[in-house]
Amino acid sequence: MNVDGLSLAPLVNELNAALAGGRIDKVFQPDAYSLLLWVRQPGENLRLFLSANPERPKLFLTALAPENPAVAPSFCMLLRKHLEDGRIGSIEQHSLDRIVNINIDVRGDRGIIVTKRLVIEIMGKHSNIIMTQDNVIIDAIKRVSAHVSRHRQVLPGKEYVYPPGQDRLNILEIEPALFARQVLAAPAPSLSKAIIASGIGLGPLTAREITWRGGFSSDISLGELDAADIDALSEAVASVAGPLKEGLVAPTVVVEGQNRPLAIAAFEPGHLTHHNLHKFPSMSAAVEFFDKFKGRPSLPEKELLTKLLTAELAKLARKQAVLTGELAQAENAYELRKCGDILMANLYTITPGAHEQALFDIYSEEPEAQEIVISLDSALSPLENAQRYYTRYNKAKRSEEHLACQLKECQEDIAYLDSIAVALTHASASVEVSEIRQELVAAGYIRTTEKRRVPVVQSSPLAAKTSDGFSLIIGKNNRQNDLVTFKQAQPDDIWLHTKDMPGSHVIIRSEKREIPTQTINEAAQLAAYFSKGRQSANVPVDYTKRRYVRKPSGVKPGFVIYDHQSTIYVTPDETLVQTLIKPQ
Repeated sequence: MNVDGLSLAPLVNELNAALAGGRIDKVFQPDAYSLLLWVRQPGENLRLFLSANPERPKLFLTALAPENPAVAPSFCMLLRKHLEDGRIGSIEQHSLDRIVNINIDVRGDRGIIVTKRLVIEIMGKHSNIIMTQDNVIIDAIKRVSAHVSRHRQVLPGKEYVYPPGQDRLNILEIEPALFARQVLAAPAPSLSKAIIASGIGLGPLTAREITWRGGFSSDISLGELDAADIDALSEAVASVAGPLKEGLVAPTVVVEGQNRPLAIAAFEPGHLTHHNLHKFPSMSAAVEFFDKFKGRPSLPEKELLTKLLTAELAKLARKQAVLTGELAQAENAYELRKCGDILMANLYTITPGAHEQALFDIYSEEPEAQEIVISLDSALSPLENAQRYYTRYNKAKRSEEHLACQLKECQEDIAYLDSIAVALTHASASVEVSEIRQELVAAGYIRTTEKRRVPVVQSSPLAAKTSDGFSLIIGKNNRQNDLVTFKQAQPDDIWLHTKDMPGSHVIIRSEKREIPTQTINEAAQLAAYFSKGRQSANVPVDYTKRRYVRKPSGVKPGFVIYDHQSTIYVTPDETLVQTLIKPQ
């Protein structure tokens, strides 16, 4: 949420109007940096989302409930103990800074009402969510020790101290002319930087807008300005601050092109009208829109597993190359036996002590006898040289069988990890990532020191419906693939899977009806989209009746064999796929 303190003010006013007096019903912590407060108001339930994510700190009202972990983190458990059933007394902004205080009245010992406070600091990488009582820190979502900051520690039992920089001017409280004179007297190299240095809660966007409205260049030097420019600058400040003082808010999100959000403000930024301006009825709606543009929050566990799989696959690829080379050498064992046979046929014609000998090739199919040069060990007799070749031949044959077995296992491991990598790419929820992690633990790729098994909520396969009304189910990982194929599908249902590449098992529910070609085409689109061939064209997809799909004993999760199949070629179309999986 790239919003400065000036644009944060109307957002705080909105939240206070909507939530003040509401009872905190539930507290959740979807990830390491975020909180979700369910607030009950007469006739409605509201969800307040708070995040101290270093890349995307934010707070807004949301209609969506993000996924929550199976086991609540310790900070979440602490908040539940202290805040649940409490009532929000007020939500206020500290000065005009990017600091929001949520004051919550809770019933303490002997029924006495005490006020506890959630402090949300929206300050980039220094963002934090801190719970205090009587200005003493109870705990924080990110603790800051003396090793991190010598000037300001955020630890339980410490006094809460606001971040530095609170002595600047508030343009909503002072006269614009006074602020303009302060700006011109500021020790800054340019006008926009002088505005930021002089006013609290003013970011680069607001500073550039003020300079633009005043008719100045944002990088103009203060030395080029004089007393006559104070009027123009004060009018520009008044044009931005005046409407906000009167509650006239124009929530706006600036988007470059189609999908690159640039800025969010409580006013319409005139200097950015050459971009797309999206206007909203509330700041909270603008913040939520901006956050959706920024994409889904990253799943740290997914990133770690992706790195692990990449490393494992690279290691297996190197092993495969070595085994392939060694096997190619071992497959030349016939040449060793051939040399031994030729030596045995010519024992009495070999010169003793020679390093090599040209002999007739008894295996040659040419009409005229061909010669072959055979290397010899000069320290050995002709018979011992022949026996040496036979020994090397027998060793190579044994090695060939062992290498072929190793190479097959290596190729199976690569195919298995490829299937997990595809599933991880398509995983969009932490529960799906947790399932993949458990599979890697079970397969021995991840060592765990957990003494007790943490319960994992199992994810559900994806559901879809074709344009002809047929129901589809899609497995997004190996566990789900086994589930949809061998537990949920009926013998006459149609089973689809990309040919010779990892991907999802897709089931068409036949319900004893004839399945048209259009339905098979759409199901094949899903199979191709949720596979390694998502970005490819003409992806081959096999389909057959479920009764012809089998799982051999001892194979890895998600792996099957099948027959009676037909093949269809499709190019994944994301628009079509999203239409098919959209809730009906």
